[in-house]
Amino acid sequence: MKRQLLMHVVMAVLVAGLLTMVACSKPKVADPGTMNQGQTGETDAQRAARLEAERAARLEAERINAQQLEDQQQAQIIEAKSRFLNHNILFDFDSAELSDQAKDLLREKAYWLQANSSVTVMIEGHCDERGTTVYNLALGERRATTVRNYLVDLGISAQRLGTVSYGEEKPLDPAPTEAAYRINRRAQFVIR
Repeated sequence: MKRQLLMHVVMAVLVAGLLTMVACSKPKVADPGTMNQGQTGETDAQRAARLEAERAARLEAERINAQQLEDQQQAQIIEAKSRFLNHNILFDFDSAELSDQAKDLLREKAYWLQANSSVTVMIEGHCDERGTTVYNLALGERRATTVRNYLVDLGISAQRLGTVSYGEEKPLDPAPTEAAYRINRRAQFVIR
């Protein structure tokens, strides 16, 4: 990126220098054969230099615009992937049912998966610390399976979606509070 910036600066200095050189050159006695139609007093060489400088400036501006567009597109791709990975599906206490908000988020995730058809994911089922280890492992598996089934219903190939349950073993927040319990009851996506 620094190299590109340096190239932009060098090109701008060269174009400015060329324009200054052309503008400050000593006027020559015009030969009728070298005048550009006698309208502007500009010689063919001056006109050619001016047109070349304008063309170079236009090409540089187009290249900069294309680079900015590419950078914006890349940023959007990164943001979409981050949203896919970092927005978890949350569940109510002792439940594997999807809320309306969870379904909306899963539709967004399905859209991202359709746009990135080579990606396969693991859906992790998690629980809060309440309940036995065995119960929470089973509940985490039901949550992951519910999410997987919903995505399959939205047209995502089942072969691209794996499931695993971690029960209460990997909390996002280990605090014994309702706020921590809420974010720990989740299905989380990991790209394989």
